[in-house]
Formats: sequence, C-alpha cells, structure tokens
Amino acid sequence: QVQLVESGGGLVQAGGSLRLSCAASGRYPMGWFRQAPGKEREFVAAISWSGGTTYYSDSVKGRFTISRDNAKNTADLQMNSLKPEDTATYYCAAGPLGSLGENYRRPNWWRDWGKGTLVTVSS
Repeated sequence: QVQLVESGGGLVQAGGSLRLSCAASGRYPMGWFRQAPGKEREFVAAISWSGGTTYYSDSVKGRFTISRDNAKNTADLQMNSLKPEDTATYYCAAGPLGSLGENYRRPNWWRDWGKGTLVTVSS
C-alpha cells in the first residue's frame, strides 16, 4: 500500500492560484481528484510514471497543471485562475504499477488514496 499525503490547500479568492503537493514514492501513475459536498468524486488530472503523459478534465484544462518530481517523490497540481466552482476537497491517488490505464478517469481504477486537502475559492 502506498502512503499518500497531500498539502497546500487553503482559502483563495477567485482568480488566484494554489499549488497542491502529494508526497508518494514508487513507480506509479499519479492522479488528482476532487469532491465537493453532496457530489461524486470527479477526475481532475493524471500523470504517468515518467511524466511524459498527462490528462486533464475539460473543466480544468488550460488552468491546472499536473507535474511530478520522481527524485523528490512528489506529484503536484498547480491551480491557476481558480473559480468558486473549484471549491472541493482534493485527493491524491496512486494507480497500479505500470502505465495509465484507459479507465484512469474512474475513481475505482486508482489503488491508493490520500486523506484529502480542502480548497476553498471565494467569489
């Protein structure tokens, strides 16, 4: 089981930026999901082990950037131009060993999860 620890959440005004970080080790694809109160957990972004492949949801494409530093064992999510609808608890996830599977948008494809970090965007 991979231990994942998120950090970097907080309160920010609309239009602002935040950077989330996930500490994890191992040759796993990494992903970020979010869950707002009363809503299902939704896919935000994913990155392959090498960092050469990234995917984003349509709602964050062009505003968020996922990256990883395998030397430091971190996977980050840079969030720019934040909107109130981005308010949610953000979760880091680690996938099975190997490449990103075709079901990476589904929460049940991911194997291990962090406890989440809250991001609140005020209008």
